[in-house]
Amino acid sequence: MELLKNRLIGLYKYKDLWEQLVIRDLKLKYRRSFLGYVWSVLNPLMIMIVMTIVFSTMFQRDIENFPVYLLTGRAMFDFMTISTNKSMNSIIGNAALIKKTYVPKYIFTLSTVTSALVDFIFSLGALVLVMIVTRAKFTIYFFLFPLVAIQLYIFCLGLGLFLAQANVFFRDIQYIYSVVTTAWLYLTPIFYPVDMLSPKIQFLVKAFNPLYYYIGQFRDLVYYGRMPGYRVLAGGWIIAFVMLFIGLKCFAKNQNKFILYI
Repeated sequence: MELLKNRLIGLYKYKDLWEQLVIRDLKLKYRRSFLGYVWSVLNPLMIMIVMTIVFSTMFQRDIENFPVYLLTGRAMFDFMTISTNKSMNSIIGNAALIKKTYVPKYIFTLSTVTSALVDFIFSLGALVLVMIVTRAKFTIYFFLFPLVAIQLYIFCLGLGLFLAQANVFFRDIQYIYSVVTTAWLYLTPIFYPVDMLSPKIQFLVKAFNPLYYYIGQFRDLVYYGRMPGYRVLAGGWIIAFVMLFIGLKCFAKNQNKFILYI
């Protein structure tokens, strides 16, 4: 708790820098892009169309309103992968600034995860559009999605901090993580229901896949129009803060060595 408290105090002191870094990341992403921020809506929309066509013959017969089911899972997974992949290079990519002046090094990772969160919020426009077109039912629970987004944000921040410090010392971590996220994609119930898996695989997914909790909550709120169960809700918060603690601990332990490797 003391470590987290110190980081929050430091963050308040450098909040203007944090804001500028988030704005910089968003501008760099859409620089020289004709449609700009519209891609935040179009990109998930086009992926949803392609995946719906590909998987419809296999899964749509068992899943009502497959496009919404798919997009609720894909949006959360994309937020995780984009934020953590960008976080992995957040220290190395800002090496010039780190060498010139003192700033809290974690702020670079924090800004990348925050910019990914902004992108995720923009991408929900695609989800709303698909729900309107497919005549999905909107409920009051839809507006509780920030509760899930905050959990996933905390989890991604913790994982991002861990990857950022690891990548400073082991540059091939990015290639290993690429393989991990590919396997992670297919072991996450994004385009299939978890019930179709064998009991043994179901247990592994529910016990060891953090995204099961976040996608499950998000689908409950948006797709099913109900409150998530206590187990999934509590599990999501616990996993998020455990990952944040691990990330902060590893980052704090190694950050003074960064200057020797970047």
